[in-house]
Amino acid sequence: MISIVGIGTGASAIANKFRDVTQYDVYELSDKFARSSKRKHKLKKFETPEEYEKNVPNLKGFFKDLRETVQVFIVGTSYSSNYSLGILEQMKDKKLEVFYIKPDVDLVNGERRLVENVVFGVLQEYARSGLFESITVFSNLEIERTLGDVPIKTYYDTLNSAIFSAVHYLNYFTHAEPEIGQVAKPAEINRIRTMAILNTKNLHENWLFQLDNERELCYYICVNEERLASEGSLHRKLVNILKDKSTNAFRKISYAIYETPHKDFGYVVAHTNTIQQQKTLDKVD
Repeated sequence: MISIVGIGTGASAIANKFRDVTQYDVYELSDKFARSSKRKHKLKKFETPEEYEKNVPNLKGFFKDLRETVQVFIVGTSYSSNYSLGILEQMKDKKLEVFYIKPDVDLVNGERRLVENVVFGVLQEYARSGLFESITVFSNLEIERTLGDVPIKTYYDTLNSAIFSAVHYLNYFTHAEPEIGQVAKPAEINRIRTMAILNTKNLHENWLFQLDNERELCYYICVNEERLASEGSLHRKLVNILKDKSTNAFRKISYAIYETPHKDFGYVVAHTNTIQQQKTLDKVD
């Protein structure tokens, strides 16, 4: 079992996606709740970041049933993200995996942008120092580009579903045995990471955040069970594509192939030890 924690309204909307899966316990913290309950905590709302930092709630009772592994979701520019460091401190005895969702910050100004810069930078430094197992970064802008047309009416729900699927399958891969191949365990120093949705025909990566200085790339390829049983050249074809990708002493690739009753799909996880800087549209393009 894994405990899922969403800090803030946007992060709680992502966390809520995990409620229908029995392997997860879900905790939501938001200032939008009318009152606190067993797995939902009402956060107080303040005017300035300093007030949030001074008024971090005591969540010892709320978190008393947390599992050993805790996956925490935080959305940048949310004022509730100012609570995040104080809340994470109260879970430091757990195996913490942080998932940080960067909004499109190009049209965000003033205090909210400053909040995003500070929280994003500090969380990465904490991950590098080993206080967290990892920090996984997603970008709303990159997810939208990967998905293509996303209706405004369902914009955040669509992006949140994509994040849920990526994280859920990553958890599955961590505990499932592949048919062939073995994903390498990342080096201890490479605790900053992101994910890509994989085109299984050509193994092209559609990144959900543009990571600088990839050190290790882990390919998780799910192939329909009928293809696994009938296509004798499939393994050689996939391995040859991977061998054509750029590798060196600082950029390593590993892979694993899994069986699925569904259509082929896959994900890639990229790991680095490099602090990621703020990206704007001109830098990304």
